[in-house]
Amino acid sequence: MEMTREHTAAVTPSPGRYRIDPASSVVRFRTRHMFGLGPVRGTFAMRAGTVDITEPLTASRISAEIEVASFSTGNSPRDASVRSARFLDADQYPVIAYSSTGLDGRMLAGTLTVREVTRPADLLVELSDVSPRAFTARATIRIDRAEFGVTAQRGLAGRYLDLSVEARCVRS
Repeated sequence: MEMTREHTAAVTPSPGRYRIDPASSVVRFRTRHMFGLGPVRGTFAMRAGTVDITEPLTASRISAEIEVASFSTGNSPRDASVRSARFLDADQYPVIAYSSTGLDGRMLAGTLTVREVTRPADLLVELSDVSPRAFTARATIRIDRAEFGVTAQRGLAGRYLDLSVEARCVRS
C-alpha cells in the first residue's frame, strides 16, 4: 500500500518535544564473524535522546546516544574484546551519537559519531503505537565499521553491522 500524505498525517505524533525512554528502547545488531561464516547478534542500550516533532514534519530532529559499554552478544570474552581499545574503546569513547539533519518521507538523514569519527548515516524509519503522549519509532541502517576507524581483525570480525533501532518516545 502506498503511503499518501493523508495517511501519514493520521499516524504522525503531535508536534512537540519527546524524550527517548532508555528502559523501553534498544539497538539490535547483526553481523558475521569467522570470515563471514558465523552469524553474530547482539544489542546496545540507549543512553538518552530527544525527538522534536515539528510542522512541517520535514524539519523534525532527533538526537540519540547509545551506551558503548552496553555492547552485548551473550559471549563475555567477545563482548569484552569489542568494548576494549582494540575495537570500540568504551572507556575512552563511552557514547555513540546520532543526530538527524532532516526527514524526507521515511528516510531520516543525519550523522553517526563513533570514536570521534562522524559520518553520514541515513535511517529508514517507521512509526507504530502512536498515542497522544508517546510513540515508538523503528529504524534500520547498515554500518561499515571501517568508515569509523574500527578496523581490528579484518576478515575475522564482520565489517558490516545491520542495526535495528526501537525507540519509545514519551512527550516531555
